[in-house]
Amino acid sequence: MYFIALLSILLLPLYAYEPLKANWNRDIKIEKGLNRSNIFNLNTEDFEEYKYQGQIHASQYPVEVSGLFIPYYPFNNFFEKDHRNPITEKLKEAGIKGLPFSSMDEMFKWLGLNTYNSKFEKGIYKIPNPNEKLNLRMGAGIVSTKWGEGLTFSCTTCHSMKMFGKTVFGLTNKVVRANEFFELAKKGLPFINSHLFQYVTEATEQERLLFKRSKQNIRSVGVKKPQVLGLDTSLAQVGLSLMRRSTDSEASKSKFYEMFPRPNALNKFVVDSKPAVWWNLKYKTRWLSDGSIVQGNPIFTNILWNEIGRGTNLNELEIWMKNNRKKIDELTVAAFSASPPHWTDFFPADSIDLPMAMSGEKLYLKHCKECHGEYQKNWSLPDSTEFNSSEILKTYKVIYPEQTPVKDMGTDPNRYIGMKYFANELNNLKISKWMNTKIEIQKGYVPPPLDGIWARYPYLHNNSIPSLCALLTRVEDRPQSFYQGPANNPNTDFDSKCVGYPLGKAIPKSWKKKNAFYDTSKPGLRNIGHTKAFINEDGSEKLSSQEKMEIIEFLKTL
Repeated sequence: MYFIALLSILLLPLYAYEPLKANWNRDIKIEKGLNRSNIFNLNTEDFEEYKYQGQIHASQYPVEVSGLFIPYYPFNNFFEKDHRNPITEKLKEAGIKGLPFSSMDEMFKWLGLNTYNSKFEKGIYKIPNPNEKLNLRMGAGIVSTKWGEGLTFSCTTCHSMKMFGKTVFGLTNKVVRANEFFELAKKGLPFINSHLFQYVTEATEQERLLFKRSKQNIRSVGVKKPQVLGLDTSLAQVGLSLMRRSTDSEASKSKFYEMFPRPNALNKFVVDSKPAVWWNLKYKTRWLSDGSIVQGNPIFTNILWNEIGRGTNLNELEIWMKNNRKKIDELTVAAFSASPPHWTDFFPADSIDLPMAMSGEKLYLKHCKECHGEYQKNWSLPDSTEFNSSEILKTYKVIYPEQTPVKDMGTDPNRYIGMKYFANELNNLKISKWMNTKIEIQKGYVPPPLDGIWARYPYLHNNSIPSLCALLTRVEDRPQSFYQGPANNPNTDFDSKCVGYPLGKAIPKSWKKKNAFYDTSKPGLRNIGHTKAFINEDGSEKLSSQEKMEIIEFLKTL
C-alpha cells in the first residue's frame, strides 16, 4: 500500500495539465469563411465543459494573487449590519456620506453590473451563476485567499449587458463604471487605518491584513476617470500604473515611484474607448480596437493588463498563470465561442422588412464589404422557402479577411496614438515575453466584423455616434451631443428605426444626468471619419435616404 502511494506521487507530474495549443503567431491566417469559435479544436463534450467553466471564470474572477480584494464579509457588515454601537454607527454614516451608494446592492447597480438570467433560459442566454447563494450580480465574485474571502470584479463587469430583459454574455456594457470605482478606491483607501476598518466592520485579523494588502497595492495603481458613461480608461490605467513601478523587466514595486510616478502623457491625453464584444474574437488574428497586439493569446494579455492596473506582483502573477493554464484555456474557450444576440430574440421577425433588407444587402456589398467582410444570408440558399420567418433572416457564413486589417478611416486618432506612451514598457516585461505577446504601434483601427452590430450602439471605438442613421451621414450632420443610457425598455430606450440611442424629445428624462451626456467636441470623443464609403470627395452623399434605410435594415439581421 505504501509502495502504491509513493508511486502515485512520483507519477503525479505525468498527469499534470497539458496546456491546449492554438496558433497565436503574427503570421496566422484564418481561411475565408471559417472562424476559430472552437479555438483549441476540442471534441463536443470537452468543448461544452471548457465553455461552461470559462463562463464561470468570466464572472468569478479566478486570479487568487490579484492585487486588490475587498474583504467581503466585513464590507458586507459595514453596509448591511445594524450596528448597535453608536460610535460604529457614526463612523458608518461618515463613510457612506462620501460614496454614491449606501448598500451592497446599490454599489452593484451603480457599477452597472447586470443580473443573471433565469436558469431556465436557453442558448446564448443560459449563463452559469457561480454566486447564486450570495445573490451577487454578474461580474462580482468572491475569491478565496489565504487571508479570507475577497470580493473583486471580473470580465463580465465590462463584457456583459442587459438588453431588454436578457443579459448578453460578451456584449459591451453601456453603463459600466468600473474605472470610476478604481478612482473612488484610490481617493479613499490609502487614508483608512486598517485597525479602524477592523473595528467598524468586525473583521478578523486575517481580513484586516487582506484590507491592508489592498491598501498597499493601490499605491502602485494609476487611475483615470472616463469622460462619459460607457467608456473605459483601462488603457490609461495600465500605462499610468506602470509609471508607478520600477523600470526593470519585472516592473518591481517601488515606494519612490509610488510617491513620485514618472511623467506620462496619459495623465492628460484622452484614450477613452469602449470595451469590445467577445464574439468578434473568433474572426481575428490581432487584438484591441487598433490591432496593436499582433501576437499572443488575448486572454493572457487581458489578465496581465488587469493585474498591472490592480497593483499585482507580476512575478506572483506569472507563477499563477503557469500553474493555472486550464483556467486560462477555459476562459479562452468561453470568450472565443461567444455568440451575438439576434434581432428576433427581442423583436418579432415581421419587424424586419425582408425585401428592404435584401436590397440593403446589395448596397452593403458595394459600399461596406471591403472593410467589414461578407455576411451570407439564409434567404440566398436554394432551400430558403423552407425557413421560418426568423431563420430566414439569419447569417449562415461570415467571410472576413484572412488576417485582421488595420485601416485609417479618419476617425478620432487618440486611442491608437495612446499606445505609444507605454508599448515599450509592456513589450520589455519578462512576463510579456513568456506569454509571447507583442505590441506594435498602429495608425488606424480594425474594421470589425459586424455580427450583432444592431446591439453594439453607440458606434466607433469611442462611442461617438449614437445610431446607424448618424453613422451613414456627413460628419457635420451627425449629432454633436447625445445622452446615453441602459437598454431596459425597447420602446423608450432604443430607436429601432435608426438602431441606436433615441435623440431629441425621445430621450428618456432619467438619462439626463451629467455623466451620461456625450459631447463630441471633447478631445478623444470626436465623431469624425468613417465617411469614405458614403460621402463623395466633393462632400455630396453617395446614398439616398431610402438606400441608407435599406442598408440599416440589412444590418439589423446580422
